[in-house]
Amino acid sequence: MSTAVASGEAEIKKYQTYHVKVDPDQDDKATEIKLCNFGRPHMRAFHCSWMGFFTAFFIWFAIAPLLPVIKKSPEEGGIGLSRQEIWTSNICSVLGTTFMRFINGPMCDKYGARILMGVLLMFASIPCALTGLVNDAASLAVLRFFIGLGGSTFVCCQFWTSRMFTKEVAGTANALVGGWGNLGGGVTQLVMGSVLFPLFQTGMSVEMAWRTVCIVPAVVGFFLGLLIIFISDDAPKGNYKEMKMNGTMPEISAAASFRSGAMNINTWLLFLQYGCCFGVELTMNNAAASYFVNEFGQTVASAAAIASIFGWMNLFARGIGGYVSDKVNARMGMKGRLIWQGGLLVVEGVLIFVFANTKSLAGAIVLMVIFSTIVQAAEGSTYGIVPYVNPAVTGSIAGVVGAGGNVGAVCFGLGFRQMDDLQAFYLMGGCVLASGILTAFISIKGHAGLLCGEDSEQAIAAYKRTGETPAAATTLQVPEPDAEVVEEIEGDKA
Repeated sequence: MSTAVASGEAEIKKYQTYHVKVDPDQDDKATEIKLCNFGRPHMRAFHCSWMGFFTAFFIWFAIAPLLPVIKKSPEEGGIGLSRQEIWTSNICSVLGTTFMRFINGPMCDKYGARILMGVLLMFASIPCALTGLVNDAASLAVLRFFIGLGGSTFVCCQFWTSRMFTKEVAGTANALVGGWGNLGGGVTQLVMGSVLFPLFQTGMSVEMAWRTVCIVPAVVGFFLGLLIIFISDDAPKGNYKEMKMNGTMPEISAAASFRSGAMNINTWLLFLQYGCCFGVELTMNNAAASYFVNEFGQTVASAAAIASIFGWMNLFARGIGGYVSDKVNARMGMKGRLIWQGGLLVVEGVLIFVFANTKSLAGAIVLMVIFSTIVQAAEGSTYGIVPYVNPAVTGSIAGVVGAGGNVGAVCFGLGFRQMDDLQAFYLMGGCVLASGILTAFISIKGHAGLLCGEDSEQAIAAYKRTGETPAAATTLQVPEPDAEVVEEIEGDKA
């Protein structure tokens, strides 16, 4: 059991002591991550964050490894789908979450991540449980659209850890919860395609098996969503509703928060870059199993197991991306984060071209492991930058950038729908390479970019861990948001 750490002088807040070290100057955010600790509020939120997103991801892609069976003719136990119809459903599955990610950002700023995470999990579980009612391409597309709304819990996941941890460890914290959550994409390929589906087949027909197996993740998701609402907290000092009532938190305008985040050009550059890493991962989650069936003649079970490798790399790869971003920031400031970000995207683009031209099964698997590691490291690196763009509206910025991943997946999905696999991979690889070049144009106020700008004295003191006060020496500070932005957000009631 960890030792409680005093949080400072008594004030109106839910907890007077914490299980981790905190920075009172940053709203009692944690300055360390204790992975084996589940104490409230910081580490409880950390674990609820990744578990919630993991389950949402599992629900989101539960049907993906079953598509090679579902597309077969009715005589073979499917509903008879063409390649175009399959990819239409894949596109719908990520299109639904795109809109919700835009909405979830400002909603997190206003209401916190806890309730949104729980409600979205419960909502997405309902259409997942109804998978067995699908009878044609249209009903499959509509069903996957509504299941996909659960994928927007990613914004809640990233906002929640940004709300609980200081900027010094935000890159690592965001990358860990995002990566472990994304791991659900790999686990669902393995569990649904190689374990549960074959298990269900032992006692029923192929058709009845795929029509009933999705009830399992749906039940788990619904009850986890309910549990998260009751066992966790919105922020270090309590829940937003209580904090607003006792005057320790101002009322936030969701509309003003979104405007401020959307008006920053850096938000949209990161939007494009995230589309070229997380968008690639989503596309591979949809395409990998079918690709290994069609290209290498694998069975559904073995193809699902191979495809799951892409998602399993999230166990460590995204965390490495955020961790290295934090470390190079400690040595070089924001310029270090940008060099790491751009380099990862360029390498990722090259690997896509190599993977697409690999003709041996063993070579394709090895390359997919390396390719997946780089993709997910780039995702972690991206969200190591997000908290710096405009700290006052981090939720909205996280939402817009997160939506970029889904927009990328929709665009790449359209490519796979209209082209053969090789051409679609070439299109995807070219876009990723171009996105790496965009890193040169990211310029955050108070921080040096790759081509222009200079670090402010505050930024230099922060990343070099110097300064006049202990807080400045141990916690990475970011420039305060413009006064007019704060006034607009706090004054514009929504």
